[in-house]
Amino acid sequence: MENQPVITKMSARQQSEICQSCHKGSNQFFWHGGVHETRGLSCVSCHSVHAFKSEKAQLKEKTGAAPEEIVVAIETLLTKERPLAGKRALVTSGPTREAIDPVRYISNHSSGKQGHAIAAALARLGAEVTLVSGPVGVADPAGVRVVKIDSADEMLAACLKAGAVDVAVCAAAVADWKAAKPASAKIKKKPGAAPPALELAPNPDILATLSRPGPKRPVLVVGFAAETENLVANAIDKRTRKGCDWIIANDVSTAAGTFGGERNTVHLISAEGVEDWPTMAKDDVALRLAGRIALQLARPRRVVAAE
Repeated sequence: MENQPVITKMSARQQSEICQSCHKGSNQFFWHGGVHETRGLSCVSCHSVHAFKSEKAQLKEKTGAAPEEIVVAIETLLTKERPLAGKRALVTSGPTREAIDPVRYISNHSSGKQGHAIAAALARLGAEVTLVSGPVGVADPAGVRVVKIDSADEMLAACLKAGAVDVAVCAAAVADWKAAKPASAKIKKKPGAAPPALELAPNPDILATLSRPGPKRPVLVVGFAAETENLVANAIDKRTRKGCDWIIANDVSTAAGTFGGERNTVHLISAEGVEDWPTMAKDDVALRLAGRIALQLARPRRVVAAE
């Protein structure tokens, strides 16, 4: 699925504005059969429908529009059209902290930048967004309802309390385990004594819970796979195990610099296959994902007739 369009209705004036934005600074485009193209970006105008398609092979050649330029063009269109108006979205972001005692906890290096950017992008496209956030140092997105939590148990409770939503994006890096019996007082180090044993218990599986079939399941459930090896294979397996619709896979090894960084390289895994997205700023990844979500939610839902 190398050419996946983001489609929305536009007026002739809006088509003109976007086309000018697409081709700004580039004279490498031509017309044929009512379709005008640039290297790296195709703009297809027909019956007030505008489709943007990133061309992976051409992007790899580093000719024509850069990924960021494509995102800017899409952003100009989508933020005007607000295709997610009337939709409700739930986003989780950041790490969780699982208390060992009142001083220490189990956590990870997630900064929340990607999850918060996704919440902001969905809101800009018109969605009513609830963001359930672990402890982070980034500002709350504008126009978003934010629920702040510490532990995975608190995050799950907040997600369920959010009520019915059209899309859930589980971008938080939830700790897999927690202390089975957190101490009520600080665990003291005793001279000559062995380190205390730490018994762990599994945390609730938030993604699997939200993906569970039933009348309350969101139309679209998107999970994240933060991996350090076998990225795509592990993400494909995770999507199957969790029962979600899409998985966004990203490399969080130290060399990748994803945790706490400003850019991200992701792969979108769905029932149709694997899409390799180019490296982009996290805000641009968020906008591209929000556009794809808008496209998916606009598709007619299949209704199974009663027997």
